[in-house]
Amino acid sequence: MQVRSQQGDTLDALVFRYLGASAGYVEQALALNPALAALGAVLPAGTIVTLPAAVETPTTAQDSVSLWD
Repeated sequence: MQVRSQQGDTLDALVFRYLGASAGYVEQALALNPALAALGAVLPAGTIVTLPAAVETPTTAQDSVSLWD
């Protein structure tokens, strides 16, 4: 997926906005866009960024605790 940065965007903000999380995706985005690091922390407005595909993480069932058992 390709997205365009807005004024004041950072890479992690872009990743979070479009993928909903940033853990691991920022590193993948940097690998897909090696020239981004030279642009600095705040991307120029209008920069095209290729984002990695979102991976669905399976949710694990958690045991619930009842206070009135």
